[in-house]
Amino acid sequence: MLNLREVPISSSSCGKSSKQRMRLLISSREAGALQHLQQICQQIPNLQVDTRLVSNGHTDPLYGLEKIPDFLLLRVSHLWREELAALLEHPVHERPPLLVCGPLEEHEGIRLAMQAGARDFLPEPISAEELLAALGRMLKEVRSSGGPSGKLVAVMNAKGGSGATLLACNLAHQLSAKGDSTLLLDLDLQFGSVPHYLDVHPAHSHVEVLQQINEMDAVALRGFCSHFSPTLHVLGGRESELCLPQDVQIEQLEALLTLARSTYDWVVVDLPRQIDHLTGITLEQADRVYIVVQQSLSHLKDASRLARILRDELGVRADSLQVVVNRYDKAAPISLRDIASALRCNELQKLPNDFAVVSQSQNTGAPLDLHAPRAPITLALNELSKELIGKPADADQGLFKRTFSRLFRG
Repeated sequence: MLNLREVPISSSSCGKSSKQRMRLLISSREAGALQHLQQICQQIPNLQVDTRLVSNGHTDPLYGLEKIPDFLLLRVSHLWREELAALLEHPVHERPPLLVCGPLEEHEGIRLAMQAGARDFLPEPISAEELLAALGRMLKEVRSSGGPSGKLVAVMNAKGGSGATLLACNLAHQLSAKGDSTLLLDLDLQFGSVPHYLDVHPAHSHVEVLQQINEMDAVALRGFCSHFSPTLHVLGGRESELCLPQDVQIEQLEALLTLARSTYDWVVVDLPRQIDHLTGITLEQADRVYIVVQQSLSHLKDASRLARILRDELGVRADSLQVVVNRYDKAAPISLRDIASALRCNELQKLPNDFAVVSQSQNTGAPLDLHAPRAPITLALNELSKELIGKPADADQGLFKRTFSRLFRG
């Protein structure tokens, strides 16, 4: 028989109306694990904790529920394939924010959990501190989801030197020139060149901000940034600093992105060409991801691999990806059709080969819109920014799950 047991609310929430409490459902096939998880979760004030001991043939944690809970904590069993596959049968809007724990160590299992919407995977033995922190993140995400939020745009090279920084800097400038407050964030912690592109000299670095992010508000964040203009702020590294990716915690970057999106209309992130916890959490939150490629066989191979990883391995939706062909040459052996076919992309953006203008712009630290407003590449970038503003990507939050980021925590 399918058992659904309602757990009494702890005394810390008895004085609250049930309408003000979020409801967490814990589902498991083991009574002992269910009780242990319940005891931990009841430490969170104003959270209604319900438990479900599954003891019949059903594998769907949501089977037969009259009302979908606000959150689901699923302790998977040896039937984890069937349990996660059952969740995938539900439409996306009917799946509550999900945490997964239990004996799930195989790569296939982690991928299925990500596809089912898992925000995090907690291996056993479960740490009470980690579980409470994960629940706290989900509560914060849900409670803030109704508020205003700026758009996050991530830009990444398919191969080194393709032009991602060129695109990120000039796209950010054009967005800001249209009156939208914009933050340009350089996440290449070792060899970032965003400040050079815009000829700004940071008094503070992104590392300083990340280390103090939990004490910051919007005013402090704006103060720590370099101001190219009243509507374009820049946050990057300083040449005198050396920072390793492992020096930055995923929670710090996540908090920075959340604060930035609540402070600015647009957050444009220049990503390094690598997949790690920093690029992962950025891709998770991105409304649009630009992959920059050029017309050569080596670029095409790397771009094809990157696009496959983002779509198939990391779960980034295809309609949030946009391929930009930089230095486009109509006579090049690798045609747009070749790129579209290899990358499974129907629409490509083109930036013409305007090497001299781009080089002068970089050397003077002036964006193309100021340096050469009528140049073909400037006009192409302007069309790209118009397309971005007019057709924002309808990407779900959590596309790239926290579960993957855990793999880089060591």
